[in-house]
Amino acid sequence: MLSPWFVYMVRTRQDTLYTGVTTDVDRRFSEHCQGGSKSARYLRGKAPLTLAWHQVVASKQQAMQLEYRVKRLPRRTKDKLVLGLLHLGDLFPEINLDSQVLEMGKSVE
Repeated sequence: MLSPWFVYMVRTRQDTLYTGVTTDVDRRFSEHCQGGSKSARYLRGKAPLTLAWHQVVASKQQAMQLEYRVKRLPRRTKDKLVLGLLHLGDLFPEINLDSQVLEMGKSVE
């Protein structure tokens, strides 16, 4: 069985949102928090970090496609996504998001 892929957002001390993809949200967030060579360069020195949101998706290709599109969303729209007022399927109805896969995902505060 293939590992699930996730799209996630991390909030920085300056209240900016970083978007990324991974197969293990907890591990990746820990790497970002440690600030070492495995951390995203953008996040270094911007701690404390909080995991604002994550969503499981069907594949690596879909995760990367959604990461690209989420990064280009206006901040207000990203905030609504984080708050659970919008869902990926609402924002990108043309992308075939498997409803069973989406039920496995969850938002975090």
